[in-house]
Amino acid sequence: MKALKPSMREKKRYLLIKGKNLKKNVEEIIKDFIGTLGMSKTSLSWIKTGEDWVIVSVNRNMVDAVKASFCISPEKIYVKKVSGTLKKLKE
Repeated sequence: MKALKPSMREKKRYLLIKGKNLKKNVEEIIKDFIGTLGMSKTSLSWIKTGEDWVIVSVNRNMVDAVKASFCISPEKIYVKKVSGTLKKLKE
């Protein structure tokens, strides 16, 4: 099978999210705000988790919608940093 060209691949952004009960709340908050179809467009995937932080990757076009969903949620969850690479996010 032939590999995809770089221009055809999905562009991702990495988000550093801080808060409590993240494993349970992140997917639920996003789904409540943008719905099931929007959730599938985000291509949300978990990269690394900690005690009160998590790193997730989302589609570049849906970063603003994901950040907005955390702003209107009643939970104290916020996006601390957004980056195009994991190396820059960890610095």
